[in-house]
Amino acid sequence: MINFAVIGSNWISEKFVSATLPAEQLKLCAVYSRKLENAHAFASKFNVTTCFDDLQALSRAADIQAVYIASPNSLHFEQSLLMLQQGKHVICEKPLASNAQQVEILYQTALTNNVILFEAYMTPFLPNFQQVKNNIAKLGKLRKAHIHYCQYSSRYQRYLDGENPNTFNPTFSSGSIMDIGYYCIAFTVALFGKPKKIQADALLLESGVDGCGSALLNYGDFSVTIDHSKISDAVLPSEIQGEQGSLVIERISLCEKIHLHQTQITDLTLPQAENSMSYEAAFFARQIAEGKMDEKAVLRSTQTAQVITEIRKLTGVTFPADNLPSEN
Repeated sequence: MINFAVIGSNWISEKFVSATLPAEQLKLCAVYSRKLENAHAFASKFNVTTCFDDLQALSRAADIQAVYIASPNSLHFEQSLLMLQQGKHVICEKPLASNAQQVEILYQTALTNNVILFEAYMTPFLPNFQQVKNNIAKLGKLRKAHIHYCQYSSRYQRYLDGENPNTFNPTFSSGSIMDIGYYCIAFTVALFGKPKKIQADALLLESGVDGCGSALLNYGDFSVTIDHSKISDAVLPSEIQGEQGSLVIERISLCEKIHLHQTQITDLTLPQAENSMSYEAAFFARQIAEGKMDEKAVLRSTQTAQVITEIRKLTGVTFPADNLPSEN
């Protein structure tokens, strides 16, 4: 059993902790929040009594072997770096850091300290994502793909009302490409690797983050069109097209339904766990047990960060966190 702590007392942390319960590989033992009362309120849901409002104290806690980080994006780098330097395994919510340079530093720090660093991006571990991978050869020569994820943010009206929520605040390394868009880019990289050429544009809000955007990823003899938005909804599925058919994927983050379109339509959808984070939790625990980071997961994570960083440069999205010292 691996004793772990969570940083962040929000809904995603609660979902992750719940995902760890059935397998009994990870045991929640402590909670950190900037406000101690918030940490206690979260911890009480899982009968945990150890709480922190001091990250340094948490990093020194000898009975904690791993940490799950679900704080705002801009804090991922410094919090992950601290925990890795103190010899703790880290699973950090996507995006792992604000830019590609920071991601590289984190993985090097993990190697130096002989601990596991894992980006909590669930999609590649879902049974239906594996269905996509297993059946993509049936499409023949790939030519085009259209990967969509557009979801109107529940916080957008607050932004329009002048409240400046974290979701649209560059101080927190936020915006569409760092959230909704991440799923599109990471899904593409997981299947096809890093593109040869990137073109991108975006609608920048007055705050400086992107509300929505698109990108064209060129792989030589086929291309992937990305559409992402936090200020509009879409009902279209995503599609991968080849000369002998296409794969249609509903809700790219969860791969809820998969259909193969050829001379007839074949439903490839498999049942998946109700809590989709259970797959990534198990994979994190497996890496700790094996004592090494999964090379494919590391490559996907670093290449995704490189692509998103390039898209941000092309669209003019900058964050204060980009100016952080490269190492503490």
